[in-house]
Amino acid sequence: MKLSTFINTILSTFGSDPFRPMNYKQIAKIMGIRDKAGKDVIYQVLLKLHEEGKLVEERPFRYMLNPTFIAEYAPKKPTVTGVVDMKSSGKAYVTPDDGGEDIYISSGCTGKALHGDKVKVAMFPKRKNKKTEGEIIEILERAKTDFVGVFSISHGYAFVVCDHHSMPYDIFVPNGKYHGAKNGEKVIVKMSEWPDNSKNPFGEVVKVLGIPGENEVEMQSILAEYDYPLDFPKEVLKEAKSITTKISKEEIAKRRDFRSVFTITIDPKDAKDFDDAISFRRLPDGNYEVGVHIADVSHFVRPGSAIDIEAEQRGTSVYLVDRTIPMLPEKLCDNVCSLRPDEDKLTFSVVFKMNEKADVLDKWIGKTVIRSNRRYAYEEVQDMIEGKDGDFKDEILILNDLASKLRSERMKEGSINFHSEEVKFILDENGKPIDTYVKVQKEANMLIEDFMLLANRTVAETIGKKGGKYQNHTFVYRVHDEPNPEKLGTFMHLVSRLGYSMDISTRERLVKSYNALFEAVDGRGEKNLVETVAVRTMAKAIYSTDNIGHYGLAFDYYTHFTSPIRRYPDLIVHRLIERYLLEGKPTVGKEEYEKLCEHASEMERFAAEMERESVKYKQAEYLEDKVGRIFDGLISGVSKWGLYVELKGSKCEGLVRYSDLDDDMYVLDEDNFRIIGRDYGRIYQLGDEVKIVVKSVDLIKKQLDFGMVQESHKAARRKRR
Repeated sequence: MKLSTFINTILSTFGSDPFRPMNYKQIAKIMGIRDKAGKDVIYQVLLKLHEEGKLVEERPFRYMLNPTFIAEYAPKKPTVTGVVDMKSSGKAYVTPDDGGEDIYISSGCTGKALHGDKVKVAMFPKRKNKKTEGEIIEILERAKTDFVGVFSISHGYAFVVCDHHSMPYDIFVPNGKYHGAKNGEKVIVKMSEWPDNSKNPFGEVVKVLGIPGENEVEMQSILAEYDYPLDFPKEVLKEAKSITTKISKEEIAKRRDFRSVFTITIDPKDAKDFDDAISFRRLPDGNYEVGVHIADVSHFVRPGSAIDIEAEQRGTSVYLVDRTIPMLPEKLCDNVCSLRPDEDKLTFSVVFKMNEKADVLDKWIGKTVIRSNRRYAYEEVQDMIEGKDGDFKDEILILNDLASKLRSERMKEGSINFHSEEVKFILDENGKPIDTYVKVQKEANMLIEDFMLLANRTVAETIGKKGGKYQNHTFVYRVHDEPNPEKLGTFMHLVSRLGYSMDISTRERLVKSYNALFEAVDGRGEKNLVETVAVRTMAKAIYSTDNIGHYGLAFDYYTHFTSPIRRYPDLIVHRLIERYLLEGKPTVGKEEYEKLCEHASEMERFAAEMERESVKYKQAEYLEDKVGRIFDGLISGVSKWGLYVELKGSKCEGLVRYSDLDDDMYVLDEDNFRIIGRDYGRIYQLGDEVKIVVKSVDLIKKQLDFGMVQESHKAARRKRR
């Protein structure tokens, strides 16, 4: 046997069981070599392969194949395709396309894959009680090539240090590719190549954003990181400019006229686009007519137009802390399609005939023209609900009563009453946060929400209901799957440690448990923690042409019809409703619309992440000048690095590192979400109220470091007793 063949046989022997450390005697036995001379050769080969880096010494004289060479020498393994979730450490997980268990990829086995890439993974043999592992062997599709970071020149070499934690590599920028960028500036860099012999990808600066830490620069950085367009293309603005605001008599004649019917909008006081309105009138038979009127964006935005193509790409409007980045040009969202008071507006409507019990006796779906009598802010309506006088108070109170009954019925049918608190900022003229408050959902908000839910549900039922005329027609649904069992189990363990219980034996009992839990934690220190983690146990709602119902709302049929100014799927739904119900045309192709659903779901996820990033930035900016100050907070997370604490009021979350808890040596009790002092027995656990001091604020990384303000051990023991 040639030496090269002999060496390859040894490497293949290690490759057949790559996680088992073996010495030269074990290799000799597997290869059937019994003589001393042969064993000595194997011993020398192992030493040589270790020097070359192909083997690693797991313990003295016991070797394993270097993970980098597993794919080369292991027997051909099955491959899986999936999407990369890259960590800042360089290791990654791949989420398989088939929905299987996530695959762990060590930092030496990621190849040149980056976060979000579609890749092919060679699977490693499964080890007992270990996570599923593999190696990325091919990049099928790059998720992105543009990255945001700080331009840095040192010793004549330029790199962009990327902002996002999921990008673990700096991007090398060759001389001549700087395009005016100066050291320390925030830039957008386009990755152009990644040579085989380079540890870093190469790229060129395509846009200079400005000085890090400036509000405008940081907000644009968030948008650029997710490839969300910073401006509308010229052809889109030109097309929008040509749209007329006048409504022809011929168009009005085609529609049901609601201009003489009492109609209102209720929105946040700082809203500019009003895409939904409610009309109300008493009928001669004593019942009520309630109309849900939605801006008829589809009348102005035609399929295939420049505005439509741009709206499809954006998928949704994005709401950062200090601004809205709209899906449609301003002329459409703030003017032509906005249901402003005392202006004739074209709408797509769902009109209900209801009795005083809020039973729907009849419904109608079609095109309308309206004229809003009054624009309300939520606060005005809430004041009337709570007893103050106001315009059209009687009508408002009847609408609120009907909405309350709809809500009550929905809860009886098994809707989960998820609560969420949203932090809001009061900004100065430069966009700097000077104060914070928590936005609370009140009856005025729910009044609108319940009628929007009813309209969305009615539209979806009209198309999708089994046995109906349109049941085989392709449609866009808003679907929500059952909870992830693993996440649900973790959540049950958490709430049990906090003294609560849940029954998950049936869906009905699970829903009752959720709603009872939300009532039980109301007003308690762990309220926000429990509600936040509860939401995370649920699957994410998405758009799909395959209807599986909406688990959280307990609706068999549900869609999004009510916000076409800010959500592209709603615009698609309007077009399909017009095609099927009003024009009587045949169904559209399923495959094309499923792709639209997938893109819209992805853009919705990106928008939520961008909004969170902007909140985190503003929270860091809010605390930037408060280093050294003491705040009350709640322990919101327990990890191997430290305790996460969320401040009351501002909801800013920072990390208290274990290394900064210098009063004792603390041991992590992961199963019970707590740490225990080894010498003095002090316990910090999830949900505990604590006092912290702000130690440092990293505005660029949006990271907060806190220190614990610790009471004496004697006081801590008294508190536990």
